[in-house]
Amino acid sequence: MRALPGDDLIPDASWVIDRRLVLDASPARIWPWLVQLGKARGGWYLPRSVERFLPARRRAARRILAQFQDVSVGDTTPDWGPGDPVFRLAILRPRQTLVYLSLRDRHNAHRWPADGRRGPGVLALSWALVLDGDGDRTTLQIRLRVARTGSRWSPAVQALGGFFDWVTILALHRGLRERLAEQAGTPH
Repeated sequence: MRALPGDDLIPDASWVIDRRLVLDASPARIWPWLVQLGKARGGWYLPRSVERFLPARRRAARRILAQFQDVSVGDTTPDWGPGDPVFRLAILRPRQTLVYLSLRDRHNAHRWPADGRRGPGVLALSWALVLDGDGDRTTLQIRLRVARTGSRWSPAVQALGGFFDWVTILALHRGLRERLAEQAGTPH
């Protein structure tokens, strides 16, 4: 596994999930979609075939949203899950890399620990989104690194979590492909 930006944020990760998506678009066309990705932002890009079963307010954006295009290291984005977890933008390389970090204290509604440090009961995650390509074909590498202080993940939890991640990333791939095709005016 090649090193990616952000791997050093959680060097002791006990669980790493790595996915690669190939998209028929340039990094410059994909970047705005990645920047606005997330809860309370552009949403999670599901394909229309799935989104039609969701209430309209739960559907992800189908166009670039200007209000979410300016991001800076330190910005936070709420995440799905129990409590009030957030991802904090830790590494930003415009038009190439976004790396988010999340520390979730299960003793404090899964919020960022008050002291900002990992300790017992704190789940640490990094989420890297890295674009690699030129021309009209780009690989989006997505890497999730997870560490939980004081315990390991059981094989069953890893298998179930890995399957859930695979399904959500597959849906993201299809949804992002649709949006890129619609933006370009081509059938998908």
